[in-house]
Amino acid sequence: MVDPKPWIPAEAPGDTMRRHAPATLRNRDAIADVLATVLPASGIVLEVASGSGEHCAHFAQRFPTLTWQPSDPERAARISIDVWCDGIGNIRPALDLDATSPDWPVARAAAILCINMVHISPWPATLGLVTGAARLLHRGAPLFLYGPYRRAGHPTASSNEAFDAALKARDPRWGLRDLEAVVAAADGFALDRVIDMPANNLSVVLRRV
Repeated sequence: MVDPKPWIPAEAPGDTMRRHAPATLRNRDAIADVLATVLPASGIVLEVASGSGEHCAHFAQRFPTLTWQPSDPERAARISIDVWCDGIGNIRPALDLDATSPDWPVARAAAILCINMVHISPWPATLGLVTGAARLLHRGAPLFLYGPYRRAGHPTASSNEAFDAALKARDPRWGLRDLEAVVAAADGFALDRVIDMPANNLSVVLRRV
């Protein structure tokens, strides 16, 4: 289950610009192991809703032949991203990208990642994500999603049910999505695979057709 708490300051003394997402340390290696089977050998990887920037910093060092483009619509998040990623040569400065916008500040990408956004945003953000990804990706390129989902034929874990209730208490537009609804909304994509992950999360790989 994804931690529902807001960002907390990084532990470095005096560091007030970096944010820290507690779940990152727990999931980044498991996600990277899946990405090793999904990502191309080279090209630009766009991360939508990069949050604190910790995932991008970790993945860029794990996959140094790729160019990483983080993004987030929130200014404070972009500052945190750039601080976390400072000094890592294959990461570009964070972009101001709102998934719901019809105009993204990126023309093309070899792959797109979106971790823990679909459930912590209104449904139009997911629709914007898949629409924007369809514009940027070439045939066969991956759109990688990670987070908790409801899935037909699979009981939802009690921890995820509690998380869903906590999210909706914060914003009724948030909450766990039905995986089938997300896949159906992804016009121009085919579902490649779904991988069970720790803490009742899923990695979802869609491919541009």
